[in-house]
Amino acid sequence: MSITERAITSADSGVSITRMTEHDLLEVVEIEENSGLSRWGWAAYYAELQGNNRHLMLVARLAEVEKRRGSHSLAGYIVARMGANELHINNVAVRENYRRKGIGHDLLNRILEEGRRSAVSSAFLELRAGNSAALALYEKCGFRLTSRRKKYYSEPPEDALVMIIRLEGNA
Repeated sequence: MSITERAITSADSGVSITRMTEHDLLEVVEIEENSGLSRWGWAAYYAELQGNNRHLMLVARLAEVEKRRGSHSLAGYIVARMGANELHINNVAVRENYRRKGIGHDLLNRILEEGRRSAVSSAFLELRAGNSAALALYEKCGFRLTSRRKKYYSEPPEDALVMIIRLEGNA
């Protein structure tokens, strides 16, 4: 059974990592909008969910106790695609009040585990050059900086840093 078919609970963060469903999309978009990510929006996430099996879309689902305290059921999410023997991590976001609790790290590690299980050779991602928190997370997970893309992002314009991690032989 693959990681995307079963829940994995992280006792430290009080969340379980599960497959994203269309019922999660309103919260996913809310987290996206509040995280300053380049906007995908509901329709793009929905289309990705309906697409082929090469996508990996996971959420950090809050435990029942935590859900009762607020109106949210998700703490964060991650979206990635596999293709050409690579894993491309498109978006990782954690709700502000759940940051610095290891949730982003858990989401990223689960996606990398799935990449290893699928025998892809490497994973890569782009991030805004000014996003020092994301840069620290990715470096902690073993990514290394490979290049800089000038004016890659718009709204606001900013360079992108491209990072990669080798997955072969790291199982």
